[in-house]
Amino acid sequence: MTPSPPGSHRVVLVTGPSGAGRATAINALEDLGYEAIDNMPLSLIPRLMEGPALARPVALGIDVRNREFSAGGLLDLHAQMNANIDRSSSLLYLDCAPEVLARRYSETRRRHPLAPDETPTEGIAREIALLEGVRIGADILIDTTELTPHDLRSEMQGWFGMETGQRMAISLHSFSYKRGLPQGLDMALDCRFLRNPHWVPELRGMTGLDAAVAEYVSDDDRFSGFIQKAIELTLFLLPAYVAEGKAHFSLGFGCTGGQHRSVFVTEKVASGLAAEGWQVSIKHRELERRRLPLTPGARTPTDGKAPG
Repeated sequence: MTPSPPGSHRVVLVTGPSGAGRATAINALEDLGYEAIDNMPLSLIPRLMEGPALARPVALGIDVRNREFSAGGLLDLHAQMNANIDRSSSLLYLDCAPEVLARRYSETRRRHPLAPDETPTEGIAREIALLEGVRIGADILIDTTELTPHDLRSEMQGWFGMETGQRMAISLHSFSYKRGLPQGLDMALDCRFLRNPHWVPELRGMTGLDAAVAEYVSDDDRFSGFIQKAIELTLFLLPAYVAEGKAHFSLGFGCTGGQHRSVFVTEKVASGLAAEGWQVSIKHRELERRRLPLTPGARTPTDGKAPG
């Protein structure tokens, strides 16, 4: 699947029988950078496509429970959108074996939307029959019978990840162990074994963004090996997390005060990951909390309480 040309509307229509994984697929597309809207009435979709081109592709969940739904209406809409040179759509159908759908309903104890007063099995049979034409006319069919939610997210990455060019969101954090680990970290590495600029008076008021601090920390014989191994470990793990369907990965580097060593290490690892094509965001928790400069070269007085 290739990205749409500039100035065009790009839409993925997601449907399938209830319980086949539509919500999981919609969430996966949202994590890939799509604007996601679930249970969209068919009559409103043409209005959504009017006006200037959308800034990003759109994923629309189409549900048989909507009072406007019809298989013919969905197929007609799909054809009309693709007939317009400024619009393109893909019809994604999530399929699943009836017995598996029945088991999923049994596990959740929910009523089927097409059989509120009957057994889920009867509703499943009606829905599959109603959607048969859509299933035949779909551009992409994913059978979720034997897929876990992680498996389905991986499938969505394979089919639609290149549309936005967005990959797993990676965030790197520097922090102070005195204030504990940042919430939501997937992994943390300790930098306190490296040379501490806090004990050098002329470096104490600087941060890990300053060249003098960077040089001082880099002179530690263990620094280059640590950085190399940290980058190699992260690059080894990231593809495995992507395959698992993980949308975000958060890695922290801590030191005593979160001002010197952890900041510099975070910047170095981020540069290494970016050089390999990964999109990385950086958060220096203690610099932001203490309102220390987030740009290199600006000295600030230190309070002497949180050695870096």
